Amino acid sequence: MAANEQHYTLERPTFDKPVKILIVVAPYYKDIADNLLAGARAEIEAACGTHETVEVPGALEIPTAIGMAGRLANYDGYVALGCVIRGETTHYDTVCNDSSRGITLLGLSGHCIGNGILTVENREQAEVRAEPDGQNKGGGAAAAALHLIALARNWGGSKRGVGFMPTEDDSYRIA
Repeated sequence: MAANEQHYTLERPTFDKPVKILIVVAPYYKDIADNLLAGARAEIEAACGTHETVEVPGALEIPTAIGMAGRLANYDGYVALGCVIRGETTHYDTVCNDSSRGITLLGLSGHCIGNGILTVENREQAEVRAEPDGQNKGGGAAAAALHLIALARNWGGSKRGVGFMPTEDDSYRIA
C-alpha cells in the first residue's frame, strides 16, 4: 500500500524576507478542509510566513480565485485546498481534471502554487490524507508553494505583474 512507503522530503526553505501566502480552500467537505487548512497553516508558520485564507464554493473555483488574486493582490504564493470524492457520475473526472489543469496553467504562467486538492475514491482515503498528524497533504501543499517561492526568489527576485501593482506603502504603480 502506498501509505506505507517512505518518501524523501525536501528541507524547509528559509527566507531573508517573510513570505505572504494566500490559501484558497473549497470547504465542501468541511472536516476534511479544516484538517488540510491546519496542516497548511502550520507549515507556513514554521517557515515564518504569513497567510490569509479565502473560501470558494468548490474545487473548480480555486484556480479562478488564485488567478484573480495574482492580478489584483500582492501574494508571494498560493495554496489550493479542497477535496473531490468520486461519485456515481463523470462529474468527478471533470472537477479533478479541470481544477488541476487550471492550477497547472497558473503555475506555468509564474504563480507559485502548492496543489492540495485531494482526488480520492472515498471519504476514508480523504480523511487519512488530510490528517495533519498523518499524511498531512495540506502541509505538503504549503511546503510545495514555499519551495516554488524560494526558487522564484533565487532565480529572479520579485514578480512582475500586468496592470497595477501594490507598492510597499500600499499605493499603486503601473506595472
